[in-house]
Amino acid sequence: QVQLTESGGGSVQPGGSLRLSCAASGYSASMPCMGWFRQAPGEKREGVALIHVPKGFRYYADAVKDRFVISRDNANDTVYLQMNRLKPEDTAMYYCAVAVYPFAGCSVNLLPRDQVWGQGTQITVSS
Repeated sequence: QVQLTESGGGSVQPGGSLRLSCAASGYSASMPCMGWFRQAPGEKREGVALIHVPKGFRYYADAVKDRFVISRDNANDTVYLQMNRLKPEDTAMYYCAVAVYPFAGCSVNLLPRDQVWGQGTQITVSS
């Protein structure tokens, strides 16, 4: 069973930057999508950014496109999320995940068919 270890959360002022890391131990190609979801209080969990590990395709939510960048270090099974120009509406608990969808590829607009979640890391954007 894959285990995910996240780091890099914290508090930042609007316009600032943070980088999240997620290291996967026991990664399996049966869950080819790896990346980040987030959940704000009282809201549903939503996809933020995913990478299709075998093919390298990247998927971004419209709300973060052009501000966030997802990348992966294949040698270490680690995914990074560089978050720039952060906004108060980015405040949420961020969860790393490995996932599989009922179709080829990944999607930030749908929850996966199956997934493993990390423990979550809080991001707070406030002045």
